[in-house]
Amino acid sequence: MYQHKQYALFIFIVLGWIGGFLALAWNLIGADVPLMGFSAILVLVAFLFHSLTIKVTDKTVSWAFGPGVFGKTVSFDDIESVRAVSNSFRHGIGLRITHDGWVYSVSGFSAVELAMKDGTHYRLGTNDQAGLLAALKTHITQPEAMPKAKEEVSAEPE
Repeated sequence: MYQHKQYALFIFIVLGWIGGFLALAWNLIGADVPLMGFSAILVLVAFLFHSLTIKVTDKTVSWAFGPGVFGKTVSFDDIESVRAVSNSFRHGIGLRITHDGWVYSVSGFSAVELAMKDGTHYRLGTNDQAGLLAALKTHITQPEAMPKAKEEVSAEPE
């Protein structure tokens, strides 16, 4: 069994930066309802998206953010292929859908793409790309090239 948790360093940096301005505003104007509401939203976002955990068991691969929210579990029978990919800035962080399929990421650019038999694609961001890819490839048989059909030999009439 493989399990890896990647922490969302970028999200913590951005939330810390916003939190600094929030603390300054709190100090200057005092605690009012909108400011406390915005603070609660920041704390909730930090709690829900503080990490991405990916688990590979004997029959499934699953992933979820933070305490186990916004995740998914798929069976190896439904996966057609896996490959190492590199996300770009347009893929972003968090949970989103792009032209490359669903993206689950909290930090960095390295990811593993799962191509499902139904045509859906999932990109799982990870800082242990080689380990995750190795764990997945032990359970998934990659599609083989179709063997060439033998040419039929026509029998000549005697």
